[in-house]
Amino acid sequence: MATVQLSTQFSCQTRVSISPNSKSISKPPFLVPVTSIIHRPMISTGGIAVSPRRVFKVRATDTGEIGSALLAAEEAIEDVEETERLKRSLVDSLYGTDRGLSASSETRAEIGDLITQLESKNPTPAPTEALFLLNGKWILAYTSFVNLFPLLSRGIVPLIKVDEISQTIDSDNFTVQNSVRFAGPLGTNSISTNAKFEIRSPKRVQIKFEQGVIGTPQLTDSIEIPEYVEVLGQKIDLNPIRGLLTSVQDTASSVARTISSQPPLKFSLPADNAQSWLLTTYLDKDIRISRGDGGSVFVLIKEGSPLLNP
Repeated sequence: MATVQLSTQFSCQTRVSISPNSKSISKPPFLVPVTSIIHRPMISTGGIAVSPRRVFKVRATDTGEIGSALLAAEEAIEDVEETERLKRSLVDSLYGTDRGLSASSETRAEIGDLITQLESKNPTPAPTEALFLLNGKWILAYTSFVNLFPLLSRGIVPLIKVDEISQTIDSDNFTVQNSVRFAGPLGTNSISTNAKFEIRSPKRVQIKFEQGVIGTPQLTDSIEIPEYVEVLGQKIDLNPIRGLLTSVQDTASSVARTISSQPPLKFSLPADNAQSWLLTTYLDKDIRISRGDGGSVFVLIKEGSPLLNP
């Protein structure tokens, strides 16, 4: 029987079509060269010699670049996770400190260390160039500003406590409003200052206070009196006066509606205390850390952030 050899020899060529308007490319995006071609021996089957398919071995020369990119991505993910862990640790350490007023020296040291670590991971190196992040209402969670401590101190005014301290930034109109809200058994009230700010550097703004505002008291229709009040370390029982409230309930409701409808009281601020500057050292969608001209630090949490709900 005649032997028929079915071995076909062919050359492998790479054809690149280049249009007249295209530019030459100095380096292809991914190079896969053929490093070797293995010729396998002829196999005879039923008198017919068959040449097996040639085997090509390829090696990717850009695997180093891909590995570097994957490593960089992993490091970025780890860095984000570490930042989130630091944020949660900082917020947890603020619990029970009454915005810093009742923090012990050990707690202050721990908070200061966490603040420094978080500042080193600031994702917004130029906060004044990211006004959309600065914009909105920020709730004060901690401060080392000693001039604020008398306001925060408990027992100064019986039955009245500081309910909230906030700063609202309007980046469209370059205005800042600092507000303190008080709460008591009869309702709530607020004192605020209105200011303008100017950008002085990528991190620093100059603030000029213009006006103070005493808000209209928002009185409740129903008076709630606690069982006791603490004054100068002594507990005073308030149960004996609870019976008196029944006869004045209707009158209190009428007075509340009348007072709450009045406009707020506005007043000018003295020029010698009307300016300050603020340096933002950390900023993201949840937390803002700022340092004032007196060396004090402020930790604020954005209204609506889940970090406000420990």
